[in-house]
Amino acid sequence: MTRLKDVYKSKIVPELTKEFEYKNPMAVPRMEKVIVSMGVGKAAQDKKFLELAKKDLMMITGQAPVVCKAKKSVSNFKVRQGDETGLKVTVRGVRMYEFMDRLISLAIPRVRDFRGLDPNSFDGRGNYSMGLIEQSVFPEINPAKIEFQQGMNITFVTTANTDEEAREMLTLFGMPFKKPKPDNE
Repeated sequence: MTRLKDVYKSKIVPELTKEFEYKNPMAVPRMEKVIVSMGVGKAAQDKKFLELAKKDLMMITGQAPVVCKAKKSVSNFKVRQGDETGLKVTVRGVRMYEFMDRLISLAIPRVRDFRGLDPNSFDGRGNYSMGLIEQSVFPEINPAKIEFQQGMNITFVTTANTDEEAREMLTLFGMPFKKPKPDNE
């Protein structure tokens, strides 16, 4: 069993049950999946950018990404409908907990000028989204071999009914959210 799954079962479930007074242990929110996506707009001009991003995303998540195609043509970005412009990976189960563990304990602390994650990036249904500017914060990526910086979006999909429940669960997992400012400032 992965470290974070063990933490979830031994620490987070009892904490959430006590705080939100769940009657049934199955009512306690849990992680469903993590979606990691990259928009590779440069791939419209040169396919090597897509291949490099695909390789990096595969190393980060541990599984092969799906190539996403443009739905519409946008002349300002020189993109035609059907061009391959993005990648995404949906991670579930053991790989999800391993990815979250690496993200929380290794990658986020390596972000330059990090002041905490935005606690307001929830969607109203208990799902949280965050972005990273560069892929080099992950230890699997060798910074010397990076040919171009590529950002990514990471979405945590939970079974929580409210943002408050999801925020508390992710905080117990170790997500470093910004502390709210006091009212007197």
